[in-house]
Amino acid sequence: MTGPHYLQIALVVLAAGAPLILLAGLASRRIASGLAQLGALAAATCGVASLFAGHGAQALPVLRIYPPGTSDLTGVDFPGHVATDPVIATIAVTVLAVVLAVQVYAGWYLRDDDRQPAFQATVSLFAAAMLLLVISRDLILTLVGWEVMGWCSYLLIGHWSRKATARRAAYKAFLVTRLADVGFVIGVVALIAVAGTSDIDALNRDVVSWLTSCSPAGGCGRGAVDFAMTALIIGVLGKSAQIPFQDWLIDAMEGPTPASALIHAATMVAAGTWVLSQLTPVLRVGLEGTSVASWVLALAVVATMVYAAFCAFFQTDVKRVLAWSTISQVAVMLSPLAVAPGAESGSAAATGHLFSHAIFKALLFLTVGWLAVLAGSTAARDLDGIGADSGLARGVWGLGLISLAGVPLTVGGISKEHVIDVASWAEDGGAHLQQGIVTVALLFTVALTAAYATRAYEIVAGRRSTAEPDADGAAQAVFTPAEGHEHGDAGPLVKAVLIVLAIATLAGGLAFLGPLDPGHVNVGLLALSVALIAVGVLVGWYLRPDDALPPSRLMTLASNGFGADTAYRQLVAVPVLALARLVAFLDREVVETYVRGAGWGSGLAGWAAEWPHRRERVATNLVWVAIGLLAIAGVALWG
Repeated sequence: MTGPHYLQIALVVLAAGAPLILLAGLASRRIASGLAQLGALAAATCGVASLFAGHGAQALPVLRIYPPGTSDLTGVDFPGHVATDPVIATIAVTVLAVVLAVQVYAGWYLRDDDRQPAFQATVSLFAAAMLLLVISRDLILTLVGWEVMGWCSYLLIGHWSRKATARRAAYKAFLVTRLADVGFVIGVVALIAVAGTSDIDALNRDVVSWLTSCSPAGGCGRGAVDFAMTALIIGVLGKSAQIPFQDWLIDAMEGPTPASALIHAATMVAAGTWVLSQLTPVLRVGLEGTSVASWVLALAVVATMVYAAFCAFFQTDVKRVLAWSTISQVAVMLSPLAVAPGAESGSAAATGHLFSHAIFKALLFLTVGWLAVLAGSTAARDLDGIGADSGLARGVWGLGLISLAGVPLTVGGISKEHVIDVASWAEDGGAHLQQGIVTVALLFTVALTAAYATRAYEIVAGRRSTAEPDADGAAQAVFTPAEGHEHGDAGPLVKAVLIVLAIATLAGGLAFLGPLDPGHVNVGLLALSVALIAVGVLVGWYLRPDDALPPSRLMTLASNGFGADTAYRQLVAVPVLALARLVAFLDREVVETYVRGAGWGSGLAGWAAEWPHRRERVATNLVWVAIGLLAIAGVALWG
């Protein structure tokens, strides 16, 4: 069998496994959890097999509304291709490995949750949607995977729906991403309309050839393609939680930690990077990198990566530190797609950082979930020193953070250097404005990332608690199990998952010797990055806030995203609700007035037509009274 065959089997296992897990949950939560883990293991096994099988494309049996091969605008070809190559197979295996880790972890983390089967079934369906998006070479299939992921994310974020905050977070995530998805759908439809096909390879080839062969002065539909890519990028910014859509991902921390690990690491927020990497030829070559679309993407990621990294440093909750980190790192992923001098180099750099981010971010989220079970909270002051006496906690947490900080030779360090090298203006031999802006933002983000990673390590592994001493004078830290986690510490299987992910943050760099090979290392930029990391570590060590004290004004503002949620309410929610009330008023008082007026007019006309004839009626009331009196008299006489 070929690679596409193996990954289609994995797709069927995950998708069909979702209802089976739900049904098994009716009998036993343990059986349902075991089935979910077995399904994820089978899918991951198929993924590994696809790495060593032959690669190529295969058409799925989807509906065609026009004969294949047509590029005329009077008909559209829907080939429904899925494909594998070394890069696609590598990303697919990464996704499936993270899903397996999450399913194993959820078997412990949600063991006392009465809705555990529903959660793990949703994870399975969510994973199937992401896998479909990864192997898809057709925009229609990509759209299907994109939409299913959005629905599943709503269910996962709102899993603890008995909590009002979880319900609000789920509603917010759904509404914000759905609003942005309008742009994504418009972009997909417009690209298909322009190219006459939904096949991604044919679209890239035909549109690039068409745009590069025509005269820019003549237009040649360049504006239509630019519009389509701009709309698509807006959809990607929404799903990836980039400015101005960033706030939903922070509130999504109300969901269970396994959901956070899945959404942040290898699915959902990284999906937009993958989609754009498949369409980079149109963005960077066909539109020559000077389009509105490329500027929208460049400015959004520049603002997001710096803003999110700054917010991460001042968070009062460790899980939210990781959430802001994800927003910043996804912006780093997207940056080479906006400014890389070539389509292939930009796609390779973005994909490489997607791969590394999936590994270290899954490790970090699953680790903080484990520690939060012991501490009873993810708040920084509750996690202060929680891992000081645990070599495993310090080790896995530290390895995840040094990879996040981009320390050389870690998986995150290799991919980050590749991103900076590709995005740098030096790569193209000249200082272009787009590349200069993005490069400066990337370098600044390197220092900020090292700073908040250092603070995050000190929160967990340091000994700075100012707890009250006991009678013997020793400070005692009192930990209570988190709500719903009375079973205590993680078992050996969960700890093994953390160890494997920690090893992958180091050994995962071997992937960059194969399908994700960056080609070369820019020694000058590497030295500059190391210096910036050192500066960030010093800032994080000496300027970190004391989490044992009440949060400062700046920390409170940063924890609220500097008023982003308030801005949403004032600039979006309030005007929309006011407009809705206005429409309801107009409908009730204006539109319905005409309807009621027609009824009133008909009634008035009927009354006017009836009124002249009222005097012609025979008054029969007195007759009936007289008849009644006679009847009474007759009965009386008869008796």
